[in-house]
Amino acid sequence: MKISEKESLYYLKCPKIIVRSKIDLVISNKDLLQLNKSVVNLTTNISEVNTQSKFEKKYNNNDSRKPKHKSGKKNRKNLSIDKDDLYNIDLIKNHKFSKVKKKEKNQVDTDKYETKKRNQAVTINSPLTIENLSQILSIPEAEIITYLFLQGIAVTINQVIDVSIARDIALHYNFSLDNNQKFIESESLIVKSDIFKQNNLSVKRPPIITILGHVDHGKTTLLDSILKTNLIKQESGGITQAISGYEIDYCYESKALKLVFLDTPGHEAFASMRLRGAKVADIVLLVIAADDGLKPQTIESIKAILEMKLSYIIVINKIDKPNTNINFIKEELSKYGIFSKEWGGEALIIEVSALTGKNLDILLQNIYLLSEKQNLSANPSQLGQGTILEAYIDRQQGIVANILVQNGTLRVGDLIVAGNIYGKIKKIVNVHKVKVEKVSPSSIVQILGFSKLPEPGVVFYACKEDKEIKKYIDIYNQNFNSSFNSNILNSRIAINDLSTHIKLKQLNLIIKTDTRSSLEALMNSLSQISQSKVQLNLVAANAGNISRADLDLAITSQAIIVGFNIEIMSNVKALAKNKKIKIHIFNVIYELLDHITNSMLDLVEPEYEHITIGKAVVQTVFNINKGFVAGCFVNTGKLKKMCHINIYRDDNLIHTGLLNSLKRIKEDVDEVLAGNECGVLCDTYNLWNNNDVIEAYELKNKQKVL
Repeated sequence: MKISEKESLYYLKCPKIIVRSKIDLVISNKDLLQLNKSVVNLTTNISEVNTQSKFEKKYNNNDSRKPKHKSGKKNRKNLSIDKDDLYNIDLIKNHKFSKVKKKEKNQVDTDKYETKKRNQAVTINSPLTIENLSQILSIPEAEIITYLFLQGIAVTINQVIDVSIARDIALHYNFSLDNNQKFIESESLIVKSDIFKQNNLSVKRPPIITILGHVDHGKTTLLDSILKTNLIKQESGGITQAISGYEIDYCYESKALKLVFLDTPGHEAFASMRLRGAKVADIVLLVIAADDGLKPQTIESIKAILEMKLSYIIVINKIDKPNTNINFIKEELSKYGIFSKEWGGEALIIEVSALTGKNLDILLQNIYLLSEKQNLSANPSQLGQGTILEAYIDRQQGIVANILVQNGTLRVGDLIVAGNIYGKIKKIVNVHKVKVEKVSPSSIVQILGFSKLPEPGVVFYACKEDKEIKKYIDIYNQNFNSSFNSNILNSRIAINDLSTHIKLKQLNLIIKTDTRSSLEALMNSLSQISQSKVQLNLVAANAGNISRADLDLAITSQAIIVGFNIEIMSNVKALAKNKKIKIHIFNVIYELLDHITNSMLDLVEPEYEHITIGKAVVQTVFNINKGFVAGCFVNTGKLKKMCHINIYRDDNLIHTGLLNSLKRIKEDVDEVLAGNECGVLCDTYNLWNNNDVIEAYELKNKQKVL
C-alpha cells in the first residue's frame, strides 16, 4: 500500500489496550497534527468546548423548568457571558454555603491579622497561657501551637509559657515589645458608667482621692500630714503593703465636704492594688519626691492616669530637702504631655513638704475645686453597689471584706454578691472602727457576711432576693475567669527547660498571706523569678493563718511554709517545732522574696570559673619509686601544688587532673615561678612525653544565679 505524502504514521511508545465498546469512533476531515506542538492548544480547546456545552445544557434545562411568572429571576439569568468570564471566580455567584466563600473569609481574617502584626505593640511582663497570648496577639491558638511545635516545644492551649517564650513568639510575628508595666483593664473590675447612672434622685457625693507614686516618695507621710495622724509608724518596714482608706471633713469658705482617701502601695509587686485604687478614683494625687524624680512606678502611674483619662494633681513632695531640682522634674513630666500652667499647660502641679506641712492647704483647696468641677453624684435611694478593695480571714470574725460603696445605700441584712461569691451582710464597720447599720455612697467600710473570700477588684451588688444573686453569678461565670491562678508557677514552660533534659531541683512552697491581694502580689513577683535551674513548686497558696492541715501537707510534700503578715498560733508553732517543719514569717514583701530567692540559690549546683595561673613545658621524663616525674620548665606565671592542670600534646587535650607533687631540685615546694625548672608528679597520669604542655589553673566559685 502506497502512503501519500500528506499522511504520516504515529507509533505509541507505550501501547495500551483500548476497550472499543466505550469509545465512539469519530471521523475527522482535518489533517493530523504534530502532538508535541499542539498538545496545549488541543487541551485548551477541549476544555472550552466541554465547559461551554455543560453551561449551555444547565442553562437550557433550568430555563425550561422555570415558571413563566418569575420574570425577574429569568431576566437576571439572561446575561451575556463570555467564555473568559467562566474562569473569573469573582463573577460567579456562589452558594451561600460554598467552600469558596469560606476560603475567601479565612483569607480576609488572615489579612486582618497581618495588619495588626505590622502596627501593634504589646506588653508581656508575666507568664501566660497559649490562649491568653492568642488573645493578645490576635493569632489563632493552633498557629502558635504549631510554631512552638516546630521549635521543639509541645504545648497545649492551657499550658503556661514563660515570658521569654511569649516574647519570642511576639517578635516572630513582627510585634514590637513594650517593656513597661501597663494597667490592664479587667472587665470584672469597676465600670463607672454602669454604677453612676444619673437620675432625678441623684445627690452630691464626696470625691474618692487615690494616692499613687513610687515607693518611699512620701505618700503615707503626706496622708499623715493631711489626717494629722501617724500612720507610717504602724507599717512594717515603713512601706505601705495594702490599700488603706481614710476620711476627713474639710471646710472651704464655710462649705463642708467629706474627702475620702485611698493610700496605695508603691512597691513594684503591688501593681494590681494600684490598679484597683486608680480604677475607683475620682481624683488621683501623683506623689513625686523632689530629690528623686520620676521612677518606674511613677511612670507606670502616669501612663495609667493618661490611659484612663483620670483627673489628677501632681504633688512634688520633699521640697524641704537639699539638692532638689524641681524644674528637671517638670521637664521629665513634659515628655508625657504633662505641662504646668506656668509652662502653658493645664496640669495642676503643687510643691509641698509633707514633713513640715508647707502648701498642704493649697493642695486641699485644689482637691475641693477639682471635685466641684466634676459634679460628682450618686443615688442613695437604690441598693448599694461598689468595689471589693480587699478580703481576708479574721481569726475571731471570719471572712472580712474591705469595700468601697460607690452608689446606693448598703445596709446590714442586705444580700450581697461579688463575682461568684455571695452572702448576707451581718456587720458593717466604718473607718473609725464604729459599727453602723447603713452606709451612703463614697464610704469605705468593712463588712462581714461573705461565704468565701471574694476576689479583690470585683464589683459587688446588694440584692433583694436570691434570684438576683443567681443572675449576677451566671453573668460572671459566663464572662469572667478569676485573675488568680495558683498553678501558674507549677505548669509554666521556660526556654531554658527546653535546652536540657536534666531534671530540675524543686523548692516546694506553702504560702499563707493575710489577704488575697497580698497573695496576688506575691504570685506576680514569684512568676518573675527565673526557674531555669530550680523549679518553684507551689504546693498550696491561700489567705489565712497557718493551720494543722498546712503542717500535714508540708510533711507529705516536704515543703517549707512561708507566711506574710500573719501570726502563728502557739499550738501550731509547738507542733511545727516537734515535727521539724520549717516556717518563715515575714512582714515586708521584699524580705520574703529575698528569702525564697536565696533558698532557690542554695539548691543550685556550684559553678566554677577557670583561671589560668601558669604554663610549663615537659623537657624530660624520669622514673622514681612513686611513678613517672615530668621535668618541666615554667614559661609563664607559676605552678602550684594541688592546682588543677590540663596536659596538651600537639595542641590536643589528653588529660585533666591535679598536680599532686611539685619539686624544685630535690625539695618539695608549694609553687615554682616562671623561668625556673621543676619536677611534676600527677597521681592519675604517667604517660609523659617531651614537649607536652602543662596548663595550670585554679577554680574560682562563680556567683550563683538563677
